[in-house]
Amino acid sequence: MYKKLEKCLKSIREKTDFKPEKAVILGSGLGDYAEKIKIEKIVKYTDIEDFPVSTVQGHKGQFVFGYVEDVPVVLMQGRVHYYEGYPMQDVVLPTRLMGMMGAKKILLTNAAGGVNPSFRPGDFMLIKDHITTAVPSPLIGPNIEELGTRFPDMSEVYSKKLQDIIRKSAKDCGIPLQEGVYVQLTGPNYETPAEIRMVRSWGADAVGMSTACEAMAARHMGMEVCGISCITNMAAGVSNAKLNHAEVHGTELETHGQTDGDHQAAQGAIDQGGADIGVLEGAEHAERQPLVGQHRSPGVNHEIDGGQGQGQDGQHHVNHAAIARYLVPMTIEAGGKVLYYTPSIDA
Repeated sequence: MYKKLEKCLKSIREKTDFKPEKAVILGSGLGDYAEKIKIEKIVKYTDIEDFPVSTVQGHKGQFVFGYVEDVPVVLMQGRVHYYEGYPMQDVVLPTRLMGMMGAKKILLTNAAGGVNPSFRPGDFMLIKDHITTAVPSPLIGPNIEELGTRFPDMSEVYSKKLQDIIRKSAKDCGIPLQEGVYVQLTGPNYETPAEIRMVRSWGADAVGMSTACEAMAARHMGMEVCGISCITNMAAGVSNAKLNHAEVHGTELETHGQTDGDHQAAQGAIDQGGADIGVLEGAEHAERQPLVGQHRSPGVNHEIDGGQGQGQDGQHHVNHAAIARYLVPMTIEAGGKVLYYTPSIDA
């Protein structure tokens, strides 16, 4: 596997010598953010030798290298999932590769189904911990000594330091922030109500089909990790709405059409007393425009990047334009400053 990583790295280095300090995996609906940074180079996954390629509709499948302010970053537009048939080591290959490129911190974003009954569609959840019991560990097999130890500690997968900074940044931005435990299941099928009751008994607050395996691989190689989920729906059995991927994609296309051209990158900086990570938030007016509001679209499903999502029929009328595009804050270390990305959203 390490030879495969080296081959991928060599393939990238033949195209760019850009060395990122931070890495971000962009969930669906956040992919357009990559177009708002100062882009230095784009490398398509299909142009990287032996690199796994996403088969999920709506994933661009490329690395975007560039700068947020003066911070060198690499962004993934699209990830691969275990349910696509890849071995778990291929699923986490992009994460490891970004670490080998030079990234020391990684932000993982996703959309997820809400298991905690106090959550609502449109909530952000800071991932404090995860459960990966239901999927194979990416560390199974011969240990890659060049990356990390055989038995890595996982008592703090998600950096408490970065969690504290995200909390403060969210508070400064006026963004309500839930916190909880994320559980990764295999997919691609949505969970049954019985399965949701099971993971709730485990202590899960949100469920999805990605992220936790990537976090584990990143920690194995010593990267600092933080993660934020967007709760796009209440999971099966928590609400009565059906889950339907076809409706998801149709709604995403509709909302992307409504909001294309409405992005504004307003990047301000505030001192954070030595803190080194910032939250990139939703639209300036979107924080005044509730995600759960008057926009009715009963039962519409938003499957975003391996998570689940359906509108709440009759109870929570989801603002789909906001949900489909910018429900997930992003965090990027920026040398003692907090950077805010505020895309404009017309809902």
